[in-house]
Amino acid sequence: MLLNKVLLVIFITGLGILFLPSLISYLVTLPKIHTIENSGSSRAAIVFGAGLYRDGSPTPVLRDRVSAAAELYFSGQVEKLLMSGDNSYMNYNEPGAMKAYALELGVPEEAIVLDYAGRRTYDTCFRAKEIFGLDEAILVTQRFHLPRAIVTCNLLGLNAQGVVADKREYHPRTQTFWQVREIPATLVAFWDILFRKPLPVLGDPEPIFTDHHPAS
Repeated sequence: MLLNKVLLVIFITGLGILFLPSLISYLVTLPKIHTIENSGSSRAAIVFGAGLYRDGSPTPVLRDRVSAAAELYFSGQVEKLLMSGDNSYMNYNEPGAMKAYALELGVPEEAIVLDYAGRRTYDTCFRAKEIFGLDEAILVTQRFHLPRAIVTCNLLGLNAQGVVADKREYHPRTQTFWQVREIPATLVAFWDILFRKPLPVLGDPEPIFTDHHPAS
């Protein structure tokens, strides 16, 4: 009986450790998650990578992120779109695919900035501040990802609000996969920010803006 109680305590503690970061992120970021219409403005939007098909074209999740960011640009809510994704393999270029789709939507090339080393949300937020010189931004991604993205950027010193990029009903298995993935991913994000503090791929600063005047 004692062993069973000990195992139960261990199990409950483990669940708490696993789910607590996600719960905290959800509650803290609720006031910072907006639709495109009520998001306000910032000088830049950050668009996170979300996978490519084998032919190099963006997945529906990624297309919706780029499309939502384009809407922010066309409505005058942002001046630049920082498209951050993975390009660690020769035939896998998320930022390039994001740019190509944004150009199809009519976004001018001069409004697009590419970050080829955004392999993780942590890397994207870190590099947005340290390499691209952003102090604030609107994060564009799906609702399931926004709590982790906002908390990560905020804790790394980048003042972030989020815009929901859900523009369709995704395949149930895809939706379930992303939602379940967020639980351990958020735990890892807290561990990295608070304890491990890894350095992503860095390089010379490439500030998007040089005048630093605030958004209206």
